[in-house]
Amino acid sequence: MSGFDDRERAQEKKFELDQELEFKAVARRNKLLGLWAAGLMGKSGEAADAYAKTVVMADFEEAGDDDVFRKIRGDLDAANVAQSDHQIRARMAELLDEARAQVKAGT
Repeated sequence: MSGFDDRERAQEKKFELDQELEFKAVARRNKLLGLWAAGLMGKSGEAADAYAKTVVMADFEEAGDDDVFRKIRGDLDAANVAQSDHQIRARMAELLDEARAQVKAGT
């Protein structure tokens, strides 16, 4: 029975690590997304960094990506920046892949 228990604990530990890495990747994606949107809105430097932080914080409103999408969609609309829903969601997916790679590489 000990071998089974050890295997179960190892699986639980792997699951916890995977969840932690995914949380970090999503947070990094949100920062990258915020920087991307800030650039589209003409923000740079500290203003872009501050905006990116608001995007990261928006993710804590509810589970899933809809809160982040609504934040970006609303802010781009308010700034009269033309981006379709599809373009925003595609960029979110691209940046999540990039963020996962960065987190996995430890950068």
